[in-house]
Amino acid sequence: MRSVNDRNKAALGAGISSHARPKCGLRLMLFSLLALMLVACGGGLNVRLINSAQKKPNNVWVFFTVDAGKDKPVGGLVAEDFKIYEDGELVSAFESKQTIQNPEVAAVMYTMLLVDMSGSVTESGQADALVDAAKAFADRVGKTQKVGVYGFDGSEKIFSVVPFTEAAGSVEGGLEGLRSYKPKDPSTNLHGAVVEGLATLKKELDKDKRPLKFGSLVVFSDGTDRAARVTRDEMKDAMDKEEYENYEIYAIGVGAEIGKAKLDEIGRDGTELATDQAKVKEAFDRMAARIESHMKRFYLLSYCTPARKGEHEVTIEAISKKDPEGSGSVEYKFNADGFGPPPDCNPNAPPAFELKEPAPKPAEAAK
Repeated sequence: MRSVNDRNKAALGAGISSHARPKCGLRLMLFSLLALMLVACGGGLNVRLINSAQKKPNNVWVFFTVDAGKDKPVGGLVAEDFKIYEDGELVSAFESKQTIQNPEVAAVMYTMLLVDMSGSVTESGQADALVDAAKAFADRVGKTQKVGVYGFDGSEKIFSVVPFTEAAGSVEGGLEGLRSYKPKDPSTNLHGAVVEGLATLKKELDKDKRPLKFGSLVVFSDGTDRAARVTRDEMKDAMDKEEYENYEIYAIGVGAEIGKAKLDEIGRDGTELATDQAKVKEAFDRMAARIESHMKRFYLLSYCTPARKGEHEVTIEAISKKDPEGSGSVEYKFNADGFGPPPDCNPNAPPAFELKEPAPKPAEAAK
């Protein structure tokens, strides 16, 4: 799949001759790099295709995300903010009945909060601040997705505090038990907890019948791994598994013991660092806001294609007219053999996504 950005890069690259004199080639290279930098600052949008499907009579569904770069999700776009092109020709919005469906008809999103309950937390009086912050986090994130809370200490296994649920009251009640928790092993099995947390999150998501599954793992800790049950490299290898490609992993650290670099290794999608216990709730609030905003970048675009036969290349262009302004596009192909009424196409019909379709790599920003 080639984005508009790929074509622009190719066009810029075509202007540099392999036979040019070194000085001239250097000038052209610098000019090309400068041009790309200037365009990137112009507010291009990244559009990432997650899944697509088509079905008779002539339904087409496309599930994708829109953002303006790392930690800059673009939410609030409506059907009119998208242009659909088939084989280079603009498809009439009126004719295609294009609409934005609620992503929840096809996707499920879970967030696991994995909290450090080792001796350094429970014996230092941090448990109360942690429970209060976790309650506010679960209440905010739990309004739009399922939230589960798990804990870890130096033991080999993580333990369930509150299983995944949509009932906010049960989350708060379960968290109260952490105020007086006594660790079975006072050490810190941080690396092992991350590995097992991801596996548990996947296991819970797999219970849902919806075809698209997205998980967020939020790890809270006040220190580094002390138990050495799982090495740093083993943890990173687990995080890089293809089965966790659609998962986001965040980390919240508190105190001076945990360094920013080590925190970033765990929180590959974002971190928050609280310098002291008093700022723990602020860090949790910022993380909840980040997860909340990231959810808004998902779009499920549905339309009725005018095509009735053969292979067709579709380009969907997203246009944001408010901050952040910009545009971006994504391309895919579908087969329309046998398409056409009766019956009439219903753009609000649920998508026919396949359960195991792999997610393509992100498309780059349009120029």
